[in-house]
Order: sequence, then structure tokens, then C-alpha cells
Amino acid sequence: MYGKFVNKTTKFACEDAENSCNIGDVVKIMETRPLSKTKRWRLTEIIERAK
Repeated sequence: MYGKFVNKTTKFACEDAENSCNIGDVVKIMETRPLSKTKRWRLTEIIERAK
């Protein structure tokens, strides 16, 4: 009768070579070869900066 709302989040370990991102930025990432034990993603572009 009552539906339960579940918020799902996923964390990705991403390589940011220029260290240009901050917490809360909306970014685009792409899959790449393994860069370290957990890093399999690379930053492509920053779509929106955090306010």
C-alpha cells in the first residue's frame, strides 16, 4: 500500500590530474585502464561548479 523511497548513490574513484574539482561539482567521467587499486575512471569535463 505504501511505497518506500530509496535513494541510491554510487562513489567512483576518479583521476583528476589538474586537481581542479571541488566537492559538489557535477562532472563527466570516462572509463579507462586501471590507474591504481581503486581508480578506473578519468575526469573528462566539469559540467557545473558547486555553489
